[in-house]
Amino acid sequence: MSETYLGGRPLRRYLTWYGVASFSLLLTFGSIMGILLPNHVQALEFARWFTGPDAGVDLAELSRLKDAVAGGATATAEEQRLLGLLGRFDAGRAQALSLVTSLGLAGTMLAVPVIGILSDRTRSRHGRRTPWILLGVIVGAVFLAGVRFAPSIAVLALLWTICQVGLSAAQGPLNTTVADRVPQRMVGTASAVGGLGTFLGGILGAVLCGALFARLGLDLYLVVAVLTVAGLVGFVLRLPDRPSTELRIAPHRWSDFLRGFLAPLREHDFRWVWLARVVLAFGYQSSVTFSFFMLQSYIRPALSAAEATGLVPLLTLAGLPGTLVALAVSGRISDKVGRRKPFVVGASLLMAGSMLIPLLSPTLTALFVQTVLGGIANGMYLAVDQALFIDVLDKDAAGRDLGVASLATNLGQALGPILAGQVVVLTGGYGGIWALAFVLILLAAVAIVPVKRVR
Repeated sequence: MSETYLGGRPLRRYLTWYGVASFSLLLTFGSIMGILLPNHVQALEFARWFTGPDAGVDLAELSRLKDAVAGGATATAEEQRLLGLLGRFDAGRAQALSLVTSLGLAGTMLAVPVIGILSDRTRSRHGRRTPWILLGVIVGAVFLAGVRFAPSIAVLALLWTICQVGLSAAQGPLNTTVADRVPQRMVGTASAVGGLGTFLGGILGAVLCGALFARLGLDLYLVVAVLTVAGLVGFVLRLPDRPSTELRIAPHRWSDFLRGFLAPLREHDFRWVWLARVVLAFGYQSSVTFSFFMLQSYIRPALSAAEATGLVPLLTLAGLPGTLVALAVSGRISDKVGRRKPFVVGASLLMAGSMLIPLLSPTLTALFVQTVLGGIANGMYLAVDQALFIDVLDKDAAGRDLGVASLATNLGQALGPILAGQVVVLTGGYGGIWALAFVLILLAAVAIVPVKRVR
């Protein structure tokens, strides 16, 4: 069994490096999902739709023309032709980005629970989790470097899927170390530290790419790969696990494996917490997937691609103060009062309400207000939701249960872009995405109510 850090310097060292490792992983996802993939997809789709003399079209000007025509202005025949191309391009890039992100998440959704079960059964002189953390980050980094050179949407989707599976294979066992090594009284605090690293990684990844994209372009994929490896390797070197070579495990049978995979969902409380996370991730991912495109095609006045690249990290950064306060306070208060449900329900309700603001006011100001409120809600949720899962899981199969918990996030995140992309195609715009997110996240709050074993 892994060493439990009861307090003092060992626990502080663990919390520090757990936060660093979480930060480095989400640095990747924040920079790739928020900046690099949307820019990469947009460039590939632009080259597909705007060819020859149309290759020099200014998308921002064309979007402003679209708004003017919607307001009653008359377009020439040439302008109508370009607006038709814009409509097909907008639908094409939304579908392409939803395909790339959803395939990556679908691969993760299938792989992570399996890796969780396998890590529970791993016997090695480096422990149960370390081999999977190292293997996952190496595979992820190699294929992330390959994504840089993807010449088409199909190749981009394939390489990013393998990369995301690798990184998530590292993230699952990393998160399981909380259950392995942290005493119950500190689980909420450890979850808050991981949530803080996760959030800061996502934000600073977007800021890094927003600041450097004009200079480095898609070469930023390579920079991010190196930073991710550094964080995870630092964790395993500074916090070596005890050997698990003497671990006693039952003989492996595929029938038992499949039953074990589904076992957590047969438990009442785990099932409801799992469903709540699916729905919340579904709604949240629907709203954030197309932020880069919304800045160019939803808000008024529309921005250029360069302006949107610079504003995406600033938009994300606006939610930082509220998230930091919520993360710092919620996990500790939750541990102190011994309650989880009110925090998760409250976070879900606040996040749902924030989705109505851009729906009612399609402006840049409204997006900033939504980000601030959503940041507070996300901080509260990140601090407590993982602790809630740990409270209801089977301690003897923590890797399996947290792998299935990760499946909830990945399932919701995989479905969100698909549905959001179809909303754009069917409605010709992005407004319906905010209404969809509001309804789904509201359902996530309702799903927590039936949980009985945890208050």
